[in-house]
Amino acid sequence: MLSFIIKRLFYGLLVLLGVITVVFFLFSVLPGDPARMMLGQRADIASVEAINRDLGLDQPLSKQYIGFLNDLSPISVHNHVNQKSFWYLDKSKYDYVKLFSVDQQTYVFKKPYLRRSYQSKRKVSDILLEAFPKTMLLASVSILFATLLGILIGIFVAIKKNKFIEKLTLVFSVLGMSIPSFFAAILFAWVFAFVLVEYTGLNMFGSLYTVDDFGEGEFLSLKNLILPAVTLGIRPLAIVVELTRSSLIEVMSQDYIRTAKAKGLSKYRIVFGHALKNALNPVLTAISGWFASLMAGAVFVEYVFDWKGVGIVIVDALEKYDFPVIMGAVLMISILLVIINILVDIIYAFLDPRIRLT
Repeated sequence: MLSFIIKRLFYGLLVLLGVITVVFFLFSVLPGDPARMMLGQRADIASVEAINRDLGLDQPLSKQYIGFLNDLSPISVHNHVNQKSFWYLDKSKYDYVKLFSVDQQTYVFKKPYLRRSYQSKRKVSDILLEAFPKTMLLASVSILFATLLGILIGIFVAIKKNKFIEKLTLVFSVLGMSIPSFFAAILFAWVFAFVLVEYTGLNMFGSLYTVDDFGEGEFLSLKNLILPAVTLGIRPLAIVVELTRSSLIEVMSQDYIRTAKAKGLSKYRIVFGHALKNALNPVLTAISGWFASLMAGAVFVEYVFDWKGVGIVIVDALEKYDFPVIMGAVLMISILLVIINILVDIIYAFLDPRIRLT
């Protein structure tokens, strides 16, 4: 089991290294002058050169890449003497704990450094950590809504097999999986927050915290979570319904289920006591994958509903060509995807020993 975990962790690190490499070189070839973005078009040459030196843009691309990896690595090496060095240990950049020093080189344990925003000059990590909890809340509520409702509907449809409700559910599932998130967001916002606003009381725009009418402070507004969470949960809901239905129908045809029926057990006891726990394995796989995907897919939904999460941060950074923020957001979502996939693999290895042989 330990070797299986080590192997999965190694594969995860390789995936992360690939993502980091692609992100770095992709954004390195994009047009734009970071120094001019930070200082304005009237900046003097000395200031531009200072910014380029601070960002490492005066170095060869290969050295910039190694420096980028060094900034992201929890354990990194820096020069603590020469302030003009590309590897200088700048206390304004790094939150670190010193490990040991060799001559002018210092080895430290630190938080990953995602650089600074070109526009606000704030650390990218601070910007993302401020927005991340709101996106996490939105994705969690969405996947909880999709999971609970999807499993219940899937069980009901599986029990009512070959009835009209099954065909109707199939149409709903196909429609839910095919409709784009941004279109669903616009449709839901228009119907429930504009046409039916008198009955629902929901807003077309609004985040977790809303400024009061007098602008004197913010208050918690959970009702603003309803529409974006439901919109974001439509696609995983459709998938969970269809997976639960098909998996449960397959399990119900197994020999041990026929044995349970022969013993005279009721249909509901057979479903909930024996069949359901075996039928939920593919559902759990889909849920784990979709939860991480929702973090990335929330961009359009957050933009439509003005939900102040990572999605709004990404869109704003794209409009302003704020590359460090975009790179940091992509890396954060990628890390989350890798971590969730590794955890799911480990959980399955505990549940099914055959997986450890793969």
